[in-house]
Amino acid sequence: MEVRYDIAIIGSGPAGLSAAINSKIRNKNIIVFGSKDLSNKMLKAPVVNNYLGFPGATGKELKDSFQKHIDNLKIEIRPERINAIYSMGDYFVLMVNEKSYEASTIIVATGMEYTRPIKGEEEFLGRGVGYCATCDAPLYKGKTVTIIGYNRDAEEEANYVSELAAKLYYVPLYQGDYGLAKSIEIVKDKPIEIKGSSTVEKLILKSREIHTDGIFVMKESVSPGQLVPGLKIEDGHIFVNRDLSTNIPGCYAAGDCTGKPYQFMKSAGEGQAAALNVVQYLNDKRSSK
Repeated sequence: MEVRYDIAIIGSGPAGLSAAINSKIRNKNIIVFGSKDLSNKMLKAPVVNNYLGFPGATGKELKDSFQKHIDNLKIEIRPERINAIYSMGDYFVLMVNEKSYEASTIIVATGMEYTRPIKGEEEFLGRGVGYCATCDAPLYKGKTVTIIGYNRDAEEEANYVSELAAKLYYVPLYQGDYGLAKSIEIVKDKPIEIKGSSTVEKLILKSREIHTDGIFVMKESVSPGQLVPGLKIEDGHIFVNRDLSTNIPGCYAAGDCTGKPYQFMKSAGEGQAAALNVVQYLNDKRSSK
């Protein structure tokens, strides 16, 4: 029988981790999805001057302290990418590649690191454009595939797809050495537009075009509106009430994704508040049965 978690937390920055520790302390069965590095935004911070108790800390030092805290509570971060979350009424189904998870409630703490869609990306979603290469790779056996990689996580998926595709182009939107199979053609260029008729036919780049049967856009995360269908978005952020609940019962949000100011301290505070309110929501639900 599939485990149904009390709370699923999407995001491993200050908001997600704060939500995780406060949920765990209150004996809730949780699952946390995020990055092994916890937060790329935090790692890139040269100095953080306004986080209470950590004057002049670097982002890495703050990240290491967070890691130590969650390790002490035996909280694990699952480096799996959520593709979609569906409300089923009394619980949520979280789709992850070829499998799914169930949770009674969710806390969305995805930050604001997702990128604007490429022109044509949303139009051709499901018609040649996808976000999960390992899920849909079999559909492109013997065909031409292009992967647009926003970070190194995309390289592993590219290597997997290259074993099935006849030709694979890899468009990296980051610098560094690439751990890719020799058969993969690296295209260092800027994607401008995805074009086609009924399905994808080509990717227009700044200085060339690639004719392709499918395009996988491997980004940090998709926008909350795409992630949770039906979620109310205002001015590019998740709309939340004072208790950080959203318009979907059982779905809460915390951190940068709920709006400015984009500060680590604010995110951690919202993560704690969201967790406490979710715990209360769960307890009230159970006592009313």
